[in-house]
Amino acid sequence: MAPACLLGVCSLLCAWSVVTGHPCSLDHQGWADCTGKSLLHAPSSLPSNITGLDLSFNSLVVPRHGTLLMYFPSLRSLNLSSNALLALRSAVFSNLGALRLLDLSSCSIAYLHMDAFKGLGNLHTLLLRNNSLQELEVSFFLPLKALFHLDLQHNALVSVDTWSLQLLEAVPQVRLEGNPWVCDCTAQPLQRWLQHRQAAQVTCASPPGLRGREVAALDSQDLVCQMKQRFPRGLSTTQQITVTHSNTTTPPSGKGGRSWPYLVGFLVAAISISILIALAAKCKLFHKNFASYRHRPLPETSSIRGSPMEDGSSWDRGSSGRRASESHPMPGAADLQAEDDDGFIEDNYIQPSEQLPEEEEQESHLSI
Repeated sequence: MAPACLLGVCSLLCAWSVVTGHPCSLDHQGWADCTGKSLLHAPSSLPSNITGLDLSFNSLVVPRHGTLLMYFPSLRSLNLSSNALLALRSAVFSNLGALRLLDLSSCSIAYLHMDAFKGLGNLHTLLLRNNSLQELEVSFFLPLKALFHLDLQHNALVSVDTWSLQLLEAVPQVRLEGNPWVCDCTAQPLQRWLQHRQAAQVTCASPPGLRGREVAALDSQDLVCQMKQRFPRGLSTTQQITVTHSNTTTPPSGKGGRSWPYLVGFLVAAISISILIALAAKCKLFHKNFASYRHRPLPETSSIRGSPMEDGSSWDRGSSGRRASESHPMPGAADLQAEDDDGFIEDNYIQPSEQLPEEEEQESHLSI
């Protein structure tokens, strides 16, 4: 009787799987196991309240548009390992906001879109080991605000930039072992980051002299970029050293360069300053010339010189005045100018109306 009942239960389960349209097995904890069923798409007939889904070892195809799975509001764990996903496009998991664990191991992933993990703000663990990632897009970390564990072991990473390492600082656990790291001058940020986190077992794959050595244990002198250059056979060792030194110290002259905008700016600034200085000098010279043309007429000659010809009626007075002038010569115009000179130069400007009476007076004295 008991074997008959067990056979009946198994028959009912098989019939239910056929009716519901999916080959997955469900347990009472809400876990759906769809491992190794050669599925191309996730079953659409799964209950929406499942908490875990295992789709490993299938042949799932990532859609060009939309999400990979239907809406599972309670899904916490998703295993997609060993599916040939190759590339993850934008927002492919955006409808799984409650997801905590995502396993994408051994999926031959070579490309991650910058928004591939959009909507996974609650993701705690991300497993990406055994893929073909050659570089890390900085922006794909940004939506993962709650990420605690990131596994990037055994990919094709050769280097990582400083910005990506700064974003990885917020992730407590990061696994980078098994990647073919190139230990040259580009690995210095990675070396400092590993030393800060006291991470071990991250070893160099090249150059051959550093193969197998831990990156964190290297000195800064080991991480150098070597320049390879072929020399003619007839070139001596001293000449080779000279050429190598000149190549390392002289920067390469690229096409165009970026220095010409600074040169143009410098020339424009110099010309502008020269024009301003010229204008300032012109204004100063104009004010100076304008001030020099402010004339005032000189006093009359008779009052300056104190001429004895004021009273022409007496010849004796004139003769006595002449003798007095010979014994005490009168100061000339040059002497008067010297006495009147106080450091300022003035034009001896005489109006024509004043010059005419003076000439008539001199002619009258000569006739007398």
